[in-house]
Formats: sequence, C-alpha cells, structure tokens
Amino acid sequence: MRRLLVTVLVAGTSLLPGMAGAQGTKLWSVGRYDEMEKGSTESVAIRSDGRLEAGPASSLLYGTGKSYVWSMGSDSAGNAYLGLGGTASGSGVVLKVTPEGKSSQIFESKELAVQALRVTADGRVFVATSPDGKVYRVPASGGSDSPVVVFDPATTEEKPKYLWDLAVGKGGEVYVAAGAPAVVYRVPAGGGKAEVLFKTADQHIRSLLLGPDGTLWAGSDGSGVIYKFAPWTVGAKPFAVYAAGRREITSLAMDAAGNVYAAGVGTKGRTTLPPLPVTGSVGVSITFVQPGSSTAAGSNGLVPDGSEIYRISVDGSPQKLLTLKDDVVYALAVRNGSLLAATGNRGRVYRVDTEATGRFTDIAHLEASQGMAFAPVKDGLLVATSNSGKVFRLGDAVSPNATYTSEVFDAQGFTQWGRAEIRASAAAGFDLFVRSGNVESPLMGWSEWAKIGPDGAFTVPAGRFVQWKAVLRGGSSVDSVALNYLQKNVPPVVDEIVVQPGARINANAVPPNAGTVQVAFPPAAGAPPAVTFTPDPGTSPLMAQKDKTSVTVRWMAHDDNGDDLMFAVWYRGVGETNWRLLKDKISEKVYSFDSALLPDGSYAMKVVASDSPDHTDAEALSGERVGEVFVVDTTPPVPGVLSAAMVAGTSASARPTIHATLEAHDATSPIAHAEYSLDAGPWQYLEPVGKVSDSLTERYDFTVAVPAATAPVADAKEHVLAVRVYDRYENVVAVKAVVR
Repeated sequence: MRRLLVTVLVAGTSLLPGMAGAQGTKLWSVGRYDEMEKGSTESVAIRSDGRLEAGPASSLLYGTGKSYVWSMGSDSAGNAYLGLGGTASGSGVVLKVTPEGKSSQIFESKELAVQALRVTADGRVFVATSPDGKVYRVPASGGSDSPVVVFDPATTEEKPKYLWDLAVGKGGEVYVAAGAPAVVYRVPAGGGKAEVLFKTADQHIRSLLLGPDGTLWAGSDGSGVIYKFAPWTVGAKPFAVYAAGRREITSLAMDAAGNVYAAGVGTKGRTTLPPLPVTGSVGVSITFVQPGSSTAAGSNGLVPDGSEIYRISVDGSPQKLLTLKDDVVYALAVRNGSLLAATGNRGRVYRVDTEATGRFTDIAHLEASQGMAFAPVKDGLLVATSNSGKVFRLGDAVSPNATYTSEVFDAQGFTQWGRAEIRASAAAGFDLFVRSGNVESPLMGWSEWAKIGPDGAFTVPAGRFVQWKAVLRGGSSVDSVALNYLQKNVPPVVDEIVVQPGARINANAVPPNAGTVQVAFPPAAGAPPAVTFTPDPGTSPLMAQKDKTSVTVRWMAHDDNGDDLMFAVWYRGVGETNWRLLKDKISEKVYSFDSALLPDGSYAMKVVASDSPDHTDAEALSGERVGEVFVVDTTPPVPGVLSAAMVAGTSASARPTIHATLEAHDATSPIAHAEYSLDAGPWQYLEPVGKVSDSLTERYDFTVAVPAATAPVADAKEHVLAVRVYDRYENVVAVKAVVR
C-alpha cells in the first residue's frame, strides 16, 4: 500500500493577546540533526535528516557499580555474561546477569581486564584477559568447577602482550586475535598446542569475525587492514580485502547476505598515546602502540578523529557507508536486517542505513560515555557500556510511548511566546507540549507543561527560557518544531566611550608610513596588568592617522534584544548646561571630526544609542553614556618678549655668556616644556623658573655660554638665540632675539 505523506504546517503570524505588533518577532527553530541531538530522548530515534520518530524501547538491565565493561556475550536463556576490569587495584571478572537483572560472579583473574568474551551455542564461556593474559574456558554456572586455561601466550614463540578478540568455530576450535605483535592463533577444540594461522606487520589484530562458512575475517590496528582467511585450507595465506582510511578496525559484523561491515577509528601515522616497548627473542627492539579506542575507553578520554563504517560486499567491493566525526564505534551488530553501531565518546547507538551513504538514525542515548559491546537476547539486544559500567536492553519493537525533550532555549531576555510551527509527516500520532521559566534549570520554578493545540496555539507565562516536548506514538514522526517569540524591548546600553584628540579615522586605508595612533579602551578597574585572551573584535585597538586638527570618539554598545543600533554624538563644554548635537545617524561605533568645530577648551562627549532601525518611532528605545572630560587645544602658547644680553667674562680668559629671560602663556593647557638653540645649533632642554612645568604661565631665566668657535672678535659680532615653547598638546611657538 502506498503511503501518503501529509505536511502539517501551523502558521505563526498571529501572537498571543497583549503582545505588541509583529515587528521584532523571531523564530526559534529545531529541525536539523545537530539541533535535535542536543535534546534528551526516551525511546525516540533521531534520523540524520533531523526527523523524530518512535524508536526501540530501552531500559537499564543492570548497573555493575564499576567503570568498565569491556566485553559481553549471551546464552539461549537470555543470560548476559559481562567481562569487567580495568582498574589498577582490581582484576578482571566475569559476571552472569539473568534477564531479571540478578548477578553472580563466575570468574576472577589475576589479569587487569576481561578484554573478550564468547558464549557458544552449547553454553560454554570463553574468556580472554589482558594484558599479559590467557584464554580461559569458564563454567557458565560458576560453582566449584575451576576455569581451564585453553591458551597461554607465554608458551608461544611470539609471546603477544594483548589478547583482543575471540571467535569459536562450529567444531569447538578457538581463534585468538593478539597484539604486540599482531598474530592470529587457532586453538584445537578441547585444548592443545596453539597454531599460528597468520602474522602481519601491523601493531595488533584488533577484531575477529567467523562467517557461517568458516571464513575468518580479521581487522588490524596500525594500518587499518581487513583480512580474509580460509582456516580449512592447508597453507592458506591471509588476503588483505581492504585498507581502510583509519588506523584501527575496532569491530566486524556480517549480515544474512554475507556482506561484511567494519568500523575504523583513528588517524593513520599519528597517535598521542605513549609507546609500549616489547623486546623479542631475536634481539630486535620493536615499539608497539596500544590501540587508541581501548586507551580512550579505559581513561574516559576522547578519540577526536571520529570513525568510519565500511561495507565489504559479497563480491569483495568496498564502500564507505558513514563518517561519524564525534563518535568512536566500539561494536557493530546486525539485528533483523539492520546494522547497529555502539559508540563513545557520547554513549550513542546508531542504526546505519546500508543502502544510502551517509544516512543513519540515532536510536539511543545511553547513560554512559562508551557503548562497548552487543549481545543478542530474545526480542532485542543488550548493550554493555563503560564509564560507567552498565547493561541496557534495546527492544526490537517500536516503543508505544516515546518522549523527546528539547534543549532549553535562552531568549536572552523577558519574552512572550507566540504560536508553534510544526512540520510532520502526519497530522496525528503525537502530542507537543511547551513550558517556560525565568531560570535556566526547568527544575527551579518553571511553569507546567502546556499542550500545543491543533492550530499551534499554547499558553505559558512570559519568561526568558522555554522548552518543548514531543510524545510520539506508533509510527508517528516530527520533522521540525519552531516557536515564535517576541522579546520585551529593552534599551540599548553604551558600555564605554573613549575620546582621542589628535587622531583621525579615514574612510579609506591609512597611507603607508603615515604616523598612527591607537584608539583603545582603558583596562577594566581592578584587572591584572597583563591578561592573555582573544578580544572581542569590537574592542580591539583601531589604527588612526595622527592629525592634530582632528578628534576621534569611539564607543562600545550592545542591545540585549540583538537589535541593530544607530548612534548620535553630542558634546558639551565644561561649565555649560546644554548638550549640542555633533552628528547623528551613525551606524559605526567610531566618529572623527574636525577639532575646529570646537573652540579650545574642556569638553565632554555623550553617545546616544537607539534601536530605531528595528522598531517604530513609538517603540524605539535609547540608552546613553557620557565620557570623561577631554581637552581641545589647537592654539599655541603666547610668548612675551625674549630679552637677551651679552655678559662679559670675569677674567681675560673667560668666555662671554648670554643671559636671557622669557615669559609664555597658554589659555587652555599648561606649558609642557621649552627648548633653546644658539646660532642654529642643536636644541637644548630649557627648565622654567621653579623647574616644574605645570602652569598656564611659565617664566624662563637662563644663561647660555658662548662657544669658543663663535666668540666675538669685535664688538660688532652678533648671535641669534631662539626659544621654542610647547603646550601639553604639542602646540608650539618660537621666538628669537639677536644679541650683539
């Protein structure tokens, strides 16, 4: 029967009673996968295109109270067998967990962790421990029967340090994947001497898969190679089916048609993990690196490179199905024709679309960091996790009641909420609810959930925060949810003003080699003298051209509603009452003007910010700030008469001197400094009477020695004495006197 898709779109143009006009209405929309995954799920699946649909029912079966569950198997009665370990103070153990969640310990080893575990059809449990471990056959019932060692790497020539995976053949033979170095062993049914099936130049054989026809598949760590091997053929050699783009093959799975799926993790040729030195009997020192996925799971660290999932078709052709940039695949399983992947770093379970590249469905968010292993049970799958060590049950059937709760949305201010817009494949089968509050946590005084009506209307109190919830039933789905909202308009804020006389910001670039001045905001009060951070681009220093005829004013401003702002700059002289408009309708946060517009004196600047670009005149609000007093001084000091006279030496050999006096006055700023030059010689610093130059009027009384080279030969010989006087703003005046 052909399915009819119906799109339900509830218009959100009308607003709740009491809301102002539609201007400024915004839309919070959640529809993409990266938006949907931020919410919390209860038996809800999220497709890679963002669609929400009812997913498998999930529940916690058992919590170990430990950090790590490395491996898991199950028997025909539905019992789960968990391989634990991984702490320096503990040891590897195997727990048997019944379908009712009751546990009992059936095995404990001296080694650190139970890295691999397999349960055969007849109920036998094989356990591989690491590092420096062994393979044991463990009685499923525990009891008085002791575990039997079926494989000890210490008895082999290679002496591998790690045992990573196991596979058990129909005849009872056991295949062992080892690492450091990479070897695959076959142990005869019932025990006996282990046979080396093949070795590789990789670091580890990380994963094994035994096909129904007895073909053995192996995935390596180091080069990320997938091998195929025929154990029944005498002299068979491994065939490298595919070299993946990642360095480590963490898991292998096969579907009913014989297609093989592989998960690849890590970047080739690069690792941040410490090396493991192993010295072989041949006297050659080789460095092995522990697989990144195992180290990350054991330390609750991240593998930042993500992972990839590949398919090796029955004809041998490879295809990359999926790239997960934030997840590491630890286990693959095929269930009812679907490919499932258990992952860390976020504890997700994905259903991978094997018919279309790049498509997947996020079917479970586990309450743990890593999904480590799958085990089949009646009507579903078990998923083992690490950090923390738990076992979850995923049902095969779709949950009759699935709930998705969105992330909390912060509207950044007091907000009234309008109608909802919902896009779905059917008009029925789901309910939507909304709640609001004024604190970030919904547990702290939020409203009750309000149901969204068929027309998208709902009633919740106005507030800063909001959240929506979808309850899905049967085959219903939701593609996107959007809420219209209108923030209460608040006035903009001018945060800081700085005025820099003698600087100009050009519309065009500053010419090369031009003098520049930094127009920067002062540091915050109490801030350390040196702080390293990435500044807001709006607060970074501006490079202005030096120009004593200009003044530049710069400001910082913000609007909590996110409105565009327009600015006006006003000025007022110190002692004056009225503000005068200098420039309005400024869109930038800086303005330069000709200082000739302001007579010399002390002034204050005021910047008024308005949100009028986004509001009507009646609704627009403004905020203002007055900057610190600054001085405009473009007039040089006024000098008096420079009096200078020759003074003869006190003896025949003494050279004559020149005694001079001068008084200078400035109307606006104190005299900063003065300097003199005799006969066009170098300029020399000149101290005022009293030595400190800090007044509008300064007097100079000084004596200059006449150099020998210019000593008078006759009474008619003359000298030129020049004096320059500067005020605080580098305005300068020069006077001279001729001395005879």
